[in-house]
Amino acid sequence: MKKLYGFDTYVQSVGVVNDLDIDGFAVAVCREIGVELDKHRSRSFEELEEMGEALSGFDLIVSMSPASQRAALELTRFYHLTVEYWPIMDPTGLGETRETKLNAYRQTRDQIYDRLRNRWGER
Repeated sequence: MKKLYGFDTYVQSVGVVNDLDIDGFAVAVCREIGVELDKHRSRSFEELEEMGEALSGFDLIVSMSPASQRAALELTRFYHLTVEYWPIMDPTGLGETRETKLNAYRQTRDQIYDRLRNRWGER
């Protein structure tokens, strides 16, 4: 989002599970397009709230898995904000070799990139 649209829009990355470090394959394929994820950290919705980021302050939540969609809808049932589901391929566990794994992650990266451009246009 920041690569395409800069800092005009406030964005936070939140996941259903926050107990894992950022995936090295995700770091590698995002670096290919100039997106640095080395310092990226996964947060949960609860952690976001603890940091003072109230869900009511957001306009949109984009979920990329059925589990995150369910969690987002449950957590936001009392708020007036939009929850969109983008069915993005989960590349974890796909591929036997490093190159086939990277290709799966590239597909996922490109799906997200295309969704962003389709939703908010080119810049």
